[in-house]
Amino acid sequence: MARRLILAALVAAALLVPAPAFADARVSVTPGSVDPTYATTVQVSGSGFQSIKGGHGGVYVFFGTVDPGWQPSKGGVTGQDYYYVPDSESKDNQGFQRFVAFPGSDTASSANGGSMSASGAWSTQIVVPGATFQTYDRAGAVHTVDCRKVTCGVITVGAHGITNAHNETFTPVTIGSSTSGATSSPSATPTGGSTAAADPTAPATAEPGAGATAKPAGPATLEVDRGSAVAGNVLAFHATGLPSGTQVSAVFDDGAAGAGPFVAGTDGSLAGVITLPAGTGPGTHELRLYGVDAPPSVSFAVQPAETTTEGVETQAADEDDTRAAWLFAGAAALVLLVASVRLGLGLRRRRRAA
Repeated sequence: MARRLILAALVAAALLVPAPAFADARVSVTPGSVDPTYATTVQVSGSGFQSIKGGHGGVYVFFGTVDPGWQPSKGGVTGQDYYYVPDSESKDNQGFQRFVAFPGSDTASSANGGSMSASGAWSTQIVVPGATFQTYDRAGAVHTVDCRKVTCGVITVGAHGITNAHNETFTPVTIGSSTSGATSSPSATPTGGSTAAADPTAPATAEPGAGATAKPAGPATLEVDRGSAVAGNVLAFHATGLPSGTQVSAVFDDGAAGAGPFVAGTDGSLAGVITLPAGTGPGTHELRLYGVDAPPSVSFAVQPAETTTEGVETQAADEDDTRAAWLFAGAAALVLLVASVRLGLGLRRRRRAA
């Protein structure tokens, strides 16, 4: 009876302990209305985000538009389910994209939007280019977004390709008709960023498609650093013979990964990097640059990700220890059983003798 009462008390105590929960992530934008013609700098503040102390990455803050089911955690991808103003992921970019790092993150040094507090609060500024902007779709083609025809706003997603459903938000921003809060420069097409979860190169300065009429420096060629072509690694590439000032995007295996836009220099060359998906299988794969009439491509072999036997050895050692523990416990139980039987037989003999 006492045992039942103790068990009931423990169950009741467990039911009274509240389950941990995160507050809903919320974003506010000031001002909430931006000028359609001139670039506007807005203050963006977040609260209730999931803050991971010492976690890799954080959140990206973009300006763009989304479709239903756009969230990366639901399978949404950039250039198809949501579009945003491209910009370099470098710390000194043009302000169209910000990176807010987790507190104590190993990537905090590259954060241009500050760090998140332990409670999930953060604040930064981004530049809204105006009513329209140009970006790239999954095929690498230039895509124009008109925020007077679709709903645009501030987008937050997990940074560095890490999906985090709790930190995915979309906050609409109104496209106004006044110049209140606008900067003095006309709205220009922002450039130089990554439209996929990959590390881009230095920021670009030309508009998408700019230089398309320029004469190419020669037959376009593309080459990669084949020695670093390993699944999950960053792959460097180099292109030559492109029209001066042309913007291109790099696409791996028809959309498995992408990066860009990248801008060709005056000599028609450019260099960039793209992250190969960790799940890339061994064999021959392709990298292609989109944005010119005859996109250059290169085929190369990708090696599987390097693996170590440390985890296997540790697991085997743990299994051996567990097996030894069970054998010891079994032997001890057997000895105890034999001793008990002998003791019982001895008592029985004494009783008979008595």
